[in-house]
Amino acid sequence: MKLAVLGGSFNPIHIGHLALADEVCSVLGYDRVLFIPTFQAPHKEARDAVRAEARLEMVRLACEGDERFEAESCEIDRGGVSYTWDTIAFLEEKHAAVLEGKIGLILGDDLLPGFHLWKHAEALARRCRLILARRPVTIEAGAHANKAHGAYARADLASNPDYDWSADPLFADAVRLSNAAIPLSSTDIRTRAGEGRGFKYLVPAPVFRYIKAERLYTHGSDEGSD
Repeated sequence: MKLAVLGGSFNPIHIGHLALADEVCSVLGYDRVLFIPTFQAPHKEARDAVRAEARLEMVRLACEGDERFEAESCEIDRGGVSYTWDTIAFLEEKHAAVLEGKIGLILGDDLLPGFHLWKHAEALARRCRLILARRPVTIEAGAHANKAHGAYARADLASNPDYDWSADPLFADAVRLSNAAIPLSSTDIRTRAGEGRGFKYLVPAPVFRYIKAERLYTHGSDEGSD
């Protein structure tokens, strides 16, 4: 089985995430994409982060009906800061009997300038098949935007407009994916939900129903931060 992973807060998961996973399977021939909600990202301070169990449930709902997609709870089960190095090691052992080749690690454009700051970045680049995906570069601001901290705050495309991933030795063996760069973010969806604006067709239908039923991202919600 050719396995790829797509990590993130998924706060919430949206159609852009699913479209990217579909492209990875359709173009690169992966059999399955694991969606892995992070428990605590090492590089960002999450805003409006609903409890981990709710984010995991939204991922599970989004994956229903497509056997190529699967929710993986290992980072939430592990707790603490979520490091991709630890996750890849866990998945290699878990799927050792069926795994074909290296695990594909899907990375958006926005993550590339700061990848060198990741835990064991050079070894991780050798251990996985890095899949570089197009993502619209936007500067998100406001009460609902996640905020990078520490060295990560200076390691993004907005701060490094001349960054060229093709000249970065970390990505020498990476594959570039010409996916549709859908101008959509979880921040925008949280903002829309909080302001009572429409977002019904920006997320999978079961996720929309779950957000509405649980009153996520709205004033008066009893959800706590992770």
